Amino acid sequence: MASEAIETLAGRRRKPKRQRSLAGRLVLVAAVWSALALAIGGVFVVSLHNAAGERAFDAQLDVHLKSILAEMLPDAVVQLRNKAPEIKPPRSLGEPRFSLPLSGWYWTVRKAGDDDVLFSSPSLVGDPLNVPELGTAISRASYATGPGGREIRVLQRRIEYDGHTYIIAVAAAASDFRKGVNEFARSVALTLLIIGIALVGAIFLQVKVGLRPLVRLRESLSAVREGKADRIDEDLPSEIAPLAIELNALIVSNHEIVERARTHVGNLAHGLKTPLSVIANEAASSKGPFADKVAEQAKIMSTQIQHHLERARMAAQRRVIGVATEVEPALDRLERAMVKIHGRRLESMTSTYAEGLKFRGEKQDLEEMAGNLLDNACKWAGSRVAVTVRPVAEAAPARAMFELIVEDDGPGLSEDECKEAVKRGRRLDETVPGTGLGLSIVADLAALYGGDLTLGRSKLGGLKARLVLPLL
Repeated sequence: MASEAIETLAGRRRKPKRQRSLAGRLVLVAAVWSALALAIGGVFVVSLHNAAGERAFDAQLDVHLKSILAEMLPDAVVQLRNKAPEIKPPRSLGEPRFSLPLSGWYWTVRKAGDDDVLFSSPSLVGDPLNVPELGTAISRASYATGPGGREIRVLQRRIEYDGHTYIIAVAAAASDFRKGVNEFARSVALTLLIIGIALVGAIFLQVKVGLRPLVRLRESLSAVREGKADRIDEDLPSEIAPLAIELNALIVSNHEIVERARTHVGNLAHGLKTPLSVIANEAASSKGPFADKVAEQAKIMSTQIQHHLERARMAAQRRVIGVATEVEPALDRLERAMVKIHGRRLESMTSTYAEGLKFRGEKQDLEEMAGNLLDNACKWAGSRVAVTVRPVAEAAPARAMFELIVEDDGPGLSEDECKEAVKRGRRLDETVPGTGLGLSIVADLAALYGGDLTLGRSKLGGLKARLVLPLL
């Protein structure tokens, strides 16, 4: 079961969830909507300017059309002397471009229903001015294709004079008008771009300042987790201050639960071990098959109680919030102790540590796991033991881990024996003293911390134990 749990946890670490930034999401959404609003506003402003420009352009054409009409019609004196005065061709309209060949400014006068042109501007130089049909409308402005294939804006008006209907058309190249509109559109685009950049900057600043209390809450919680503080800072805005208060209450409750669990574990250990010791002593003082059987079962019960009480203590300690242990000092003390105990058998014990590593857990648990591995290596080593501590490179950023590798030059274990060695109470060699619980306790405790224990072949020739634990 422990190996299955370790494999499951290892599989979960291989597929870390991708973390999303709340600030990035807020800035992105606000920036997208701001860009969309500015784009729509820009299109609307340019369309309004285009409509206003068309009206101004049509008004200019209308002035020229009225000038043509005034030049065509006889004055009042002529109308009094002649009963049937005739229209005359316009001469001077005050616009020299009507006289320049293909200047883009043109006018024509023709009778309604007749394609023949009565009068036309010199700028046409004999080319026809193709204009849309006026139909039944009195006046209309529209776009058309003029001489040379250039786009023109045409203003037409129908007039009645002396029983005849005439259509006057004044046209001008739309390029001048389009140029003004395009320049205005570029100015609007540049202005809105600058406003958009400034707006995104303001949004980013607003989000950064607005989320600053959450950053403070995270830093405060991290300080509690690292053991640098006992409580979370509650001096926060009213929206998230209740969260900090509830977290502080949770931390206090967690510590109380852990203390009660430790008390119950100690009471249970005292209540069970004493009667078992009495039973074992009584069985040892008696002789016979029954006494031997009682002694054997009492020993098994003692082993089982020790194992399950140890697991209960581990589970209680694992839930402590805000506990951290420096790795190197704890292992240094263990190595010195092992050298004193097994120094006669060992020729060398080398160690390589990455600096500044902190175990996210209790010091007692780290010393128990590392102590079991070091003691096991020293018992079976021929003459050399090597210890390596370093961060796990393939660990997810949100779940930093470190590995403790203990190697020896002893006989080592086969692949099947490595699997058996971590099972509870299994001893592969009865000649070496022990209960067979050491490696199983290490595996169980590592699993409770979200790590794992794996056994394999060492480069020194013996056993290699790799313990992976959470890093602060």
